[in-house]
Amino acid sequence: MIILVGSKNPVKINACNLAFKEYFEDFELKSYDIDSKVSAQPLEEETFKGAYNRASQLKQNFLDGDFFIGIEAGIKIMFNKPFLFTVVHTINKFGKEGIGISPIYQLPPFIMKDIKKGAELGDIMEEISKIENIKQKGGAIEFFSKGILTRAKIYIPAIISSLIPILNADIYQ
Repeated sequence: MIILVGSKNPVKINACNLAFKEYFEDFELKSYDIDSKVSAQPLEEETFKGAYNRASQLKQNFLDGDFFIGIEAGIKIMFNKPFLFTVVHTINKFGKEGIGISPIYQLPPFIMKDIKKGAELGDIMEEISKIENIKQKGGAIEFFSKGILTRAKIYIPAIISSLIPILNADIYQ
């Protein structure tokens, strides 16, 4: 079985590896740098579109895969507050699709000032945390949760959730 991930980010690759190990023993995981075709820092529904774009481009361009995974983090405004969440869009070789969403958590309000100017959360977080390349490590969630959660830890349930409609295709028709 071949699983394709639409990112070269080691956190996303590791999370996919751990999530798929929950279901399958023998698989090969390949990663490709796929353009999400959305803003560098997606907002609202654009996050879903970015995850879909990554997964669908993988499926169109790499026919040897069994599962095609797109992962996109974005910001949603609720109750006049910014929240960070990640969307996982999975497509299998037969075209069955599923979407999963990570735990969502509140960001400090001041972050939105820089986001509105075009900054990406990863760059803002590097400045706040003084951790170089934080988005390929534990991410904002590790910093804000004081090391309790990491990007990989919150991506795993989102990846597993995205598999639910695919693994239960007979029910989700």
